[in-house]
Amino acid sequence: MARRGRPAGSTGPVVGRALRLLDAFSAQRPELSLSEIARRAEVPVATAHRLMHELCGWGAVERGEDGLYRIGLRLWELGSLAPRGQGLRERALPFLEDLSQIARENVQLAIREGTEVIFIERIAGSGAVPVLTRVGGRFALTATGVGLALLAHAPADVQDEVINGSIERYTSHTVTDPEELRRMLADVRTNGFSISDGQISLDTLSVGAPIYGGHEQVVAAVSLVVRNDGTSPHALVPLVRTSARAISRALSGPA
Repeated sequence: MARRGRPAGSTGPVVGRALRLLDAFSAQRPELSLSEIARRAEVPVATAHRLMHELCGWGAVERGEDGLYRIGLRLWELGSLAPRGQGLRERALPFLEDLSQIARENVQLAIREGTEVIFIERIAGSGAVPVLTRVGGRFALTATGVGLALLAHAPADVQDEVINGSIERYTSHTVTDPEELRRMLADVRTNGFSISDGQISLDTLSVGAPIYGGHEQVVAAVSLVVRNDGTSPHALVPLVRTSARAISRALSGPA
């Protein structure tokens, strides 16, 4: 999946180049050498060396004894201040924990940014099926339970951009046909929940539901991800929808 927010070109303002250096890191490559960073960010090694030194001094990155660079805790501290994620997470967490204790499965909370999902909380139950998502990670809107719930309530131009764009296929069950996707999104709006059955991995089943903020706008989605072992998704719907409604009420109440 394409990374978001990457400045174009190999030259430009210092801030843009520093952001490209940070954007070189990913969940798959959380540790990088200086030459790898320079190559992935498309900047000269000398420039990467100078900027990484400054970023280390500020705490944005750390350099281990092995010479590899990692994202530093200073960025985590700043990221935790993001209001869209932090306030929502704090109000939703008690209900996510309740859902996790009842179901003992993966519980996920996500928001939409542009044409992608960002996961802001995930609680894994004991013995829960492994999932590909992580807190802070991005994913396609088209295949996950939370993604489908968010896409169904996204503005029409966002839906058109996603559906008419390149849709990544993860498994043989991933829906990539535009018309079928539109029908699925219409069902989500009508029924109040989404189902992703083997679309991300064949061994997982996800049920999602939208979370409403002020003015009846969908601001997030919650999902339950279980092992795809014959479990009826409709048996999970009441649990997920109850949690979504509880979080919606919490968001609408006094701060």
